[in-house]
Amino acid sequence: MRLGLLVDLQRCIGCDTCTLACKQENGTPKDFFFARVLNMETGEFPQVKRSYLPVLCNHCSDAPCIRACPNKSIFKRPDGIVIIDQERCNGTGACVSACPYGNIYLNSEEQWYFPDDSPHEHYAKSRLENGKSKKCTYCAHRLDQALEPACVVSCPAGARIFGDFDDPNSKVAQHLLVQKEQTRREPFQLLAELGTDPSTRYLRPLSQMHSGGRGNAK
Repeated sequence: MRLGLLVDLQRCIGCDTCTLACKQENGTPKDFFFARVLNMETGEFPQVKRSYLPVLCNHCSDAPCIRACPNKSIFKRPDGIVIIDQERCNGTGACVSACPYGNIYLNSEEQWYFPDDSPHEHYAKSRLENGKSKKCTYCAHRLDQALEPACVVSCPAGARIFGDFDDPNSKVAQHLLVQKEQTRREPFQLLAELGTDPSTRYLRPLSQMHSGGRGNAK
């Protein structure tokens, strides 16, 4: 089993619903965004188009953060999800520096949104501790209850497809099969040349099938 997320960029409308759903589900501190959406500009004036690139933890098969952690607090579950053990993490920040995608967060002076005694704050802090490295877990706590990640169920355009890449009958594998047959699109990984083998993968917009470029992040 290798659980992963496929983002179909043809469907993404840049509404940031995934970002908000993630904040609500995980109760992350201020300025912590496990599910960001980058605004992209492609083309040259006057033929300029805006597109969007959602980014999150890639749950790499060969995760640099696991190798970098001096305290062995980062591990990979049998389903491929990379987890930071909040109890073992001592906040060195080595994983933050090692992640080539910038998707791990650490701040020793975290500011939270709610009073300490609020139910939601208590729920969030039961999984995320001050001064510890944090990142997307594909909502592992939801997966363990047979629920999909919050960003997946909240996406109004159905741009996020989650499942087992190793299971040909899974939702994500079937979507890839249909897109290959109908649009000839193949999935790609961010910074694939680094050899990290991410489990977060993408399908290009149809308009970029022959452009070969990704544009500039803004």
